[in-house]
Amino acid sequence: MSKKKIFYLLVFFSVLAVFIIFIKPRNINGEVSMAEEISLTPPKLEGTQTLEETLNRRRSIRDFKDEPISFDEFSQLLWAIQGITDKTNGFRTAPSAGALYPLEIFVVVGNVVGLKPGVYRYIPRTHSIKKHLDGDKRKELAHSALGQESIIGCAVDFVITGVYSRTKWKYGERAERYVWLEAGHSAQNLLLQATALNLGAVPIGAFFDDKVKGTLKLKEEEPLYIIPVGRKAQ
Repeated sequence: MSKKKIFYLLVFFSVLAVFIIFIKPRNINGEVSMAEEISLTPPKLEGTQTLEETLNRRRSIRDFKDEPISFDEFSQLLWAIQGITDKTNGFRTAPSAGALYPLEIFVVVGNVVGLKPGVYRYIPRTHSIKKHLDGDKRKELAHSALGQESIIGCAVDFVITGVYSRTKWKYGERAERYVWLEAGHSAQNLLLQATALNLGAVPIGAFFDDKVKGTLKLKEEEPLYIIPVGRKAQ
């Protein structure tokens, strides 16, 4: 074999190797692979009602219609809870002690247009999601939370979790308090955004931490809030 042919073969196999390593393929069924990030709809920065109107209308809603929410609504909710508002400094929609951002948002999707049921992790930096687990986990999550029906009946459950170590290295014993406060800030953002979209939502704090961690296959993330969101039954 000539040197020229050997050179072309080396180039071919080099390109093939790069393709295999760096291109993130879908499987034969067209499903999103665990490694692939799904881009979300860019957030809308202007609404149809004032902040005062939204605050006045906010209520805890536990009963939902068996109907999907749109992908755009889903995207907007994720931006509200932890989205980037300053790309230069990485600042987000909710304040964070020392801008350390210890929260991780997992979404238990059951009925969102364009998404297969499963558990996804929100990636604020790219405003995208990455699949974490396959399959509808709403019933399992409800079992971890004293069987609360709203967790099953909603379109999607937002699970706010915290990684204490991200804050503890700087703030020591007060770190847990700061993480809890941040979870509250983010939860209220989500509740107000849901209200502005005419969706129902309810914050849930009654659950068994270890069971939630087991259901969602969490590691260092500690569950802090479960917030079901869906179309209001009434």
